[in-house]
Amino acid sequence: MAKPKPLMPKSSDTEPADTAVQSALRTLEAEASGIAAIDAALRSDLGAAFAAAAEMIRSAKGRLIVTGLGKSGHIGRKVAATFASTGTPAFFVHAAEASHGDLGMITADDVILALSWSGEQPEMKNLISYAARFSIPVIAMTAEKESSLSKAADIALTLPKAREACPHNLAPTTSSLMMLALGDALAIALLEGRGFTSTDFSVLHPGGKLGAMLKYTRDLMHAGEALPLKPLGTRMSDALVEMTSKGFGCVGIVDRRGHLVGIVTDGDLRRHMRSDLMTAVVDEIMTRNPKTIGRDTLAGEALELLNAAKVTALIVIDAGKPVGIVHFHDFLRAGVA
Repeated sequence: MAKPKPLMPKSSDTEPADTAVQSALRTLEAEASGIAAIDAALRSDLGAAFAAAAEMIRSAKGRLIVTGLGKSGHIGRKVAATFASTGTPAFFVHAAEASHGDLGMITADDVILALSWSGEQPEMKNLISYAARFSIPVIAMTAEKESSLSKAADIALTLPKAREACPHNLAPTTSSLMMLALGDALAIALLEGRGFTSTDFSVLHPGGKLGAMLKYTRDLMHAGEALPLKPLGTRMSDALVEMTSKGFGCVGIVDRRGHLVGIVTDGDLRRHMRSDLMTAVVDEIMTRNPKTIGRDTLAGEALELLNAAKVTALIVIDAGKPVGIVHFHDFLRAGVA
């Protein structure tokens, strides 16, 4: 009996999918052109204003107040969150809500970053007037150099004009991405200028997988009696007992001063399999100068080292002496892997 031929999709079934993909590619192309335009502008006239804005925010005694409304407001919320998470105290104030009491959140020590593509939202008028009354510096992010917002601002970050990804050139798409990108660039410039480290980052991100990755090796390692160790000259039979009882698939080898000089792993056993293996000494079997890690290494970096070295465990050392051991399963339990 002949096998039935597989059903091939009708051309009408594939056309919608192809159309959607082509639409997506046009969107990405349009938005990529917007990012490229910012790149070119920063290398030209926008560069000086960008540097001045970064310095104004860095030297402020207070916080960065990000404001906007509509799509610019949504972007502003994310930009404020990025600043706050990278060491620049910041929060978002909705431009319309500011006129109904939220102006009280803004002090004379703060700096305002106002986002508006057109620079002409009437809802922002009261906030700008308030800033002028109390001499609060304003940084405008807009595409209109001659807009009311730009003229009222102390520094204007004028975004280059770019066509929206929307085929009608109406829905904020490319413009929103450009504002987000420039806001991120400003936040990272401040991060790098302050020397904000991964340790500083961990203080602000204690939760979730990101928080787990920002734990230290010392928080995950097994220490004391759990650490599998044997001195040079130990018979392999005794080393195997230590490996089996501790359950890490390896045993660290130390010299008379207590410094780590080698490691015996399951792989070493397989590579040196012979009839007299159990009577040999660890000095003959061990891998010298094994991969190790410091106790103050971030968990995320430790996991990368495990993967790069293609091992399942690392001995933690301090001043050359083993103080603990971390296993891949420890990273799984902590939510890092």
